[in-house]
Amino acid sequence: MAHPKLREVIAGYNSLGDVKPEIAADEVFLALGTTRKNSPNEAEYYQVDHDYPVLAARIAKEGGAKSVFLVSAVDADPNSKLFYVRTKGETERDVIALNFDHTHIFRPSMITGNRKERRSLLEDALMRFWPALSPLLSWKGGKYKAIAGEDIARAMMKSAKNQTEKLRIYQHREMQELLQA
Repeated sequence: MAHPKLREVIAGYNSLGDVKPEIAADEVFLALGTTRKNSPNEAEYYQVDHDYPVLAARIAKEGGAKSVFLVSAVDADPNSKLFYVRTKGETERDVIALNFDHTHIFRPSMITGNRKERRSLLEDALMRFWPALSPLLSWKGGKYKAIAGEDIARAMMKSAKNQTEKLRIYQHREMQELLQA
Protein backbone atom coordinates (compact mmCIF):
# COMPACT_ATOMS: atom_id res chain seq x y z
CA MET A 1 0.00 0.00 0.00
CA ALA A 2 1.35 3.43 -0.94
CA HIS A 3 2.11 5.96 1.74
CA PRO A 4 -0.83 8.43 1.90
CA LYS A 5 1.47 11.46 1.56
CA LEU A 6 3.41 10.09 -1.41
CA ARG A 7 2.52 11.13 -4.92
CA GLU A 8 4.15 10.06 -8.13
CA VAL A 9 5.29 12.92 -10.33
CA ILE A 10 6.45 12.01 -13.83
CA ALA A 11 8.41 14.41 -16.00
CA GLY A 12 11.26 14.42 -18.48
CA TYR A 13 14.40 16.50 -18.23
CA ASN A 14 12.96 19.38 -20.23
CA SER A 15 9.62 19.35 -18.38
CA LEU A 16 10.90 18.83 -14.83
CA GLY A 17 10.76 22.55 -14.18
CA ASP A 18 7.05 22.52 -15.06
CA VAL A 19 6.24 20.15 -12.20
CA LYS A 20 8.52 21.90 -9.70
CA PRO A 21 5.59 23.17 -7.58
CA GLU A 22 4.42 19.56 -7.14
CA ILE A 23 7.77 18.37 -5.80
CA ALA A 24 8.25 18.60 -2.06
CA ALA A 25 10.22 16.10 0.01
CA ASP A 26 12.30 15.69 3.12
CA GLU A 27 14.60 13.21 1.39
CA VAL A 28 15.39 12.48 -2.23
CA PHE A 29 16.63 9.09 -3.48
CA LEU A 30 18.41 9.07 -6.84
CA ALA A 31 19.19 5.79 -8.56
CA LEU A 32 19.18 6.81 -12.19
CA GLY A 33 21.54 5.57 -14.84
CA THR A 34 21.65 4.25 -18.36
CA THR A 35 23.74 1.84 -20.37
CA ARG A 36 25.95 2.33 -23.40
CA LYS A 37 23.52 0.11 -25.31
CA ASN A 38 20.60 2.45 -24.56
CA SER A 39 22.61 5.67 -24.83
CA PRO A 40 25.59 5.13 -27.14
CA ASN A 41 25.95 8.89 -27.68
CA GLU A 42 28.14 10.33 -24.89
CA ALA A 43 26.09 13.53 -24.64
CA GLU A 44 22.85 11.57 -24.13
CA TYR A 45 24.57 9.23 -21.67
CA TYR A 46 25.91 12.21 -19.69
CA GLN A 47 22.47 13.81 -19.62
CA VAL A 48 20.92 10.69 -18.05
CA ASP A 49 23.75 9.86 -15.63
CA HIS A 50 24.69 13.44 -14.64
CA ASP A 51 22.24 16.12 -15.67
CA TYR A 52 19.00 14.36 -14.65
CA PRO A 53 20.09 13.39 -11.12
CA VAL A 54 21.68 16.79 -10.44
CA LEU A 55 18.59 18.65 -11.66
CA ALA A 56 16.27 16.38 -9.65
CA ALA A 57 18.41 16.92 -6.53
CA ARG A 58 18.42 20.70 -7.04
CA ILE A 59 14.65 20.85 -7.50
CA ALA A 60 14.11 18.61 -4.45
CA LYS A 61 16.37 20.85 -2.36
CA GLU A 62 14.47 23.92 -3.50
CA GLY A 63 11.31 22.04 -2.45
CA GLY A 64 12.62 21.55 1.08
CA ALA A 65 14.58 18.28 0.95
CA LYS A 66 17.24 18.07 3.65
CA SER A 67 18.89 14.80 2.60
CA VAL A 68 19.95 13.24 -0.67
CA PHE A 69 20.79 9.58 -1.31
CA LEU A 70 22.66 8.95 -4.57
CA VAL A 71 23.63 5.69 -6.26
CA SER A 72 26.95 6.36 -7.96
CA ALA A 73 29.72 3.89 -8.87
CA VAL A 74 32.85 2.39 -7.41
CA ASP A 75 35.92 4.59 -7.95
CA ALA A 76 33.84 7.60 -9.11
CA ASP A 77 36.27 10.44 -9.81
CA PRO A 78 35.59 13.73 -11.61
CA ASN A 79 39.23 13.78 -12.78
CA SER A 80 39.27 10.28 -14.28
CA LYS A 81 40.20 9.72 -17.89
CA LEU A 82 37.46 7.05 -18.08
CA PHE A 83 34.17 8.58 -19.24
CA TYR A 84 31.89 6.47 -17.00
CA VAL A 85 33.95 6.96 -13.84
CA ARG A 86 34.38 10.68 -14.59
CA THR A 87 30.64 11.14 -15.21
CA LYS A 88 29.75 9.48 -11.90
CA GLY A 89 32.42 11.57 -10.13
CA GLU A 90 31.09 14.79 -11.64
CA THR A 91 27.57 13.81 -10.58
CA GLU A 92 28.77 13.24 -7.01
CA ARG A 93 30.67 16.54 -7.01
CA ASP A 94 27.70 18.51 -8.28
CA VAL A 95 25.21 16.89 -5.89
CA ILE A 96 27.58 17.54 -2.95
CA ALA A 97 27.85 21.18 -4.08
CA LEU A 98 24.09 21.57 -3.56
CA ASN A 99 24.91 21.54 0.17
CA PHE A 100 22.16 19.32 1.56
CA ASP A 101 22.14 18.86 5.33
CA HIS A 102 23.00 15.20 4.67
CA THR A 103 24.44 13.66 1.51
CA HIS A 104 24.71 9.88 1.26
CA ILE A 105 26.59 8.44 -1.72
CA PHE A 106 26.47 4.73 -2.50
CA ARG A 107 29.29 3.37 -4.66
CA PRO A 108 28.47 -0.14 -5.81
CA SER A 109 30.61 -2.06 -8.24
CA MET A 110 28.64 -4.56 -10.33
CA ILE A 111 24.91 -4.32 -9.59
CA THR A 112 23.22 -7.68 -9.93
CA GLY A 113 19.59 -8.68 -10.03
CA ASN A 114 16.78 -9.18 -12.49
CA ARG A 115 16.50 -6.56 -15.19
CA LYS A 116 13.69 -6.00 -17.61
CA GLU A 117 15.97 -4.84 -20.40
CA ARG A 118 18.67 -6.67 -22.29
CA ARG A 119 22.23 -5.50 -21.82
CA SER A 120 25.09 -5.54 -24.29
CA LEU A 121 26.88 -8.86 -24.76
CA LEU A 122 29.78 -7.64 -22.60
CA GLU A 123 27.44 -6.48 -19.81
CA ASP A 124 25.51 -9.78 -19.99
CA ALA A 125 28.75 -11.74 -19.71
CA LEU A 126 29.96 -9.65 -16.78
CA MET A 127 26.60 -10.01 -15.00
CA ARG A 128 26.79 -13.78 -15.44
CA PHE A 129 30.37 -14.25 -14.25
CA TRP A 130 30.71 -11.47 -11.65
CA PRO A 131 29.21 -13.50 -8.76
CA ALA A 132 31.80 -16.24 -9.43
CA LEU A 133 34.58 -13.65 -9.52
CA SER A 134 33.28 -11.82 -6.45
CA PRO A 135 35.21 -13.90 -3.87
CA LEU A 136 38.44 -13.03 -5.69
CA LEU A 137 37.61 -9.33 -5.39
CA SER A 138 37.99 -9.06 -1.63
CA TRP A 139 41.07 -6.83 -1.87
CA LYS A 140 40.61 -3.11 -1.27
CA GLY A 141 37.96 -3.85 1.36
CA GLY A 142 35.89 -5.85 -1.09
CA LYS A 143 34.67 -2.69 -2.83
CA TYR A 144 34.63 -4.48 -6.20
CA LYS A 145 32.28 -7.24 -5.03
CA ALA A 146 28.88 -7.47 -6.71
CA ILE A 147 25.77 -6.34 -4.86
CA ALA A 148 22.10 -6.79 -5.71
CA GLY A 149 20.13 -3.70 -6.62
CA GLU A 150 17.56 -4.51 -3.95
CA ASP A 151 20.34 -4.63 -1.33
CA ILE A 152 21.50 -1.16 -2.36
CA ALA A 153 17.92 0.09 -1.95
CA ARG A 154 17.65 -1.53 1.49
CA ALA A 155 20.99 0.01 2.53
CA MET A 156 19.78 3.42 1.36
CA MET A 157 16.61 3.11 3.42
CA LYS A 158 18.54 2.01 6.51
CA SER A 159 20.99 4.89 6.15
CA ALA A 160 18.04 7.30 6.18
CA LYS A 161 17.26 6.20 9.73
CA ASN A 162 20.64 7.35 11.06
CA GLN A 163 21.77 10.62 9.56
CA THR A 164 24.49 12.27 11.59
CA GLU A 165 27.18 13.17 9.08
CA LYS A 166 27.09 15.94 6.49
CA LEU A 167 28.64 13.63 3.86
CA ARG A 168 28.81 9.85 3.97
CA ILE A 169 30.16 7.60 1.22
CA TYR A 170 29.25 3.92 1.29
CA GLN A 171 31.47 1.36 -0.43
CA HIS A 172 30.52 -2.33 -0.56
CA ARG A 173 31.64 -3.04 3.02
CA GLU A 174 29.64 -0.13 4.48
CA MET A 175 26.53 -1.17 2.54
CA GLN A 176 26.90 -4.70 3.87
CA GLU A 177 27.29 -3.36 7.43
CA LEU A 178 24.02 -1.45 7.04
CA LEU A 179 22.29 -4.60 5.82
CA GLN A 180 23.56 -6.57 8.84
CA ALA A 181 22.46 -3.92 11.36
